[in-house]
Amino acid sequence: MTARIEKKETRPVEFVHTGLVSHSLHGLTALVVPMVRAAVSGGDRVLVALGEDEEKALRTGLSPPLRQDVEFLSRSSFYSTPGRTLAALRRLANSAPGRRLTVVGQPPLPEEDPLALREWRLLDSVLNMALARHPIQLLCVHDARRLSGPVRDGVWHTHPTVITDNGRRPGLRYRDPEELGAEVAAHPLPPPQEPVHRVRISADLPAVRDEVARLADRLEVPGVLANDLVVAVNELVANVLEHGAGKGAVTLWRQDGRIVCDVFDEAGQLTDPLSGYRTSNELSTRGYGLWITRQMCDFMEVRGGTEGSLVRMHFRL
Repeated sequence: MTARIEKKETRPVEFVHTGLVSHSLHGLTALVVPMVRAAVSGGDRVLVALGEDEEKALRTGLSPPLRQDVEFLSRSSFYSTPGRTLAALRRLANSAPGRRLTVVGQPPLPEEDPLALREWRLLDSVLNMALARHPIQLLCVHDARRLSGPVRDGVWHTHPTVITDNGRRPGLRYRDPEELGAEVAAHPLPPPQEPVHRVRISADLPAVRDEVARLADRLEVPGVLANDLVVAVNELVANVLEHGAGKGAVTLWRQDGRIVCDVFDEAGQLTDPLSGYRTSNELSTRGYGLWITRQMCDFMEVRGGTEGSLVRMHFRL
């Protein structure tokens, strides 16, 4: 007798990004559990980073054996900042070559904070470009009861496919990341809030770092955060010296519970609002510095034009 050979299912190698919008925890669980079961049976590594209520509902819906095959992560840690979230997804995907990663996550959409809302929404869009060649299935879960209409509509703009209580639907309102980036770039950044502290950019990079460290101390920035600030400024100023005009300014101030830092380059060559999010092999020296900067700060905004380039970093205190 000839043994029957089971044909192993071929797992997709490209990034699959799906939004899920449900109006109840029961509905959410009913939609997510079959997807988790299929991912586990297909050999995926399955991670879950949900809010407390959503995680509890999902744990209840999973059978004990299936629950043991799922790794539950802290939502606040996994979604600490957009830059770190992207880096974590890339790192997790690269940690097990040949094996797909399935992530069930609940990205923050803080309507009370327009800056944070805009930046998390931009990341959700950028993922489709930045992780296009990575074997990741990412399911972004949202409770429709907690989102206003405009924010809920944004889920359709950033996901090629959206699942609702009525089934799976193609994202007919999906928008290209470059389009959303251009929309963001069309709005100039507001001027700094007084009082501000400035450091002129010079070829003496160590001196610039030292002066920024002194200003951070004057602004009573905690030690670890001050170190992150100095590292991020170092990366951006190095770019100004190597790729830009070689002159400009670093400006710091406090605003809404954050330290905000502008790095201005008189050359105006850096104009892409998605700078620091591109993660494939095109990460040149300059691209790598911006990639690092995205991870050092909470949010990073980029604007550029004929009058110069401006990178604005936000650090939560």
